[in-house]
Amino acid sequence: MTEGIRIRVQSQYLAEQSSPRDDRYVFAYTIMIANEGIKTAQLRTRHWIITDGRGTVEEVRGDGVVGEQPRLSPGQSFQYTSGCVLTTSVGTMQGSYRMWRDDGSYFDAAIAPFSLASPDSVRLGSDEAN
Repeated sequence: MTEGIRIRVQSQYLAEQSSPRDDRYVFAYTIMIANEGIKTAQLRTRHWIITDGRGTVEEVRGDGVVGEQPRLSPGQSFQYTSGCVLTTSVGTMQGSYRMWRDDGSYFDAAIAPFSLASPDSVRLGSDEAN
């Protein structure tokens, strides 16, 4: 949580859109942004750091999320689903949302690293450990 803004993430592998033979692994992630603080905040921009299984890093910056810049009063939340395509079966994402207050101040709400992993990569990893 950053300045009253809590961010929760759930990711999933989309097998029907992926093609491992072509090094195409598609993931969806659903994000819940909740204002548990006492001041209103508006999400204006996003910054993602995406790292694939080879350690290749891609940074993505842009306005809002899914075409919106949600303004959250205390107690309000916003949920959306987006996606990511990797060339490896595992990876991670992390980043931040730039949040603006009504008084013109702003802060970066941190998004903790989360995993992107196909079921096959998880199964292979656990087999190798035994």
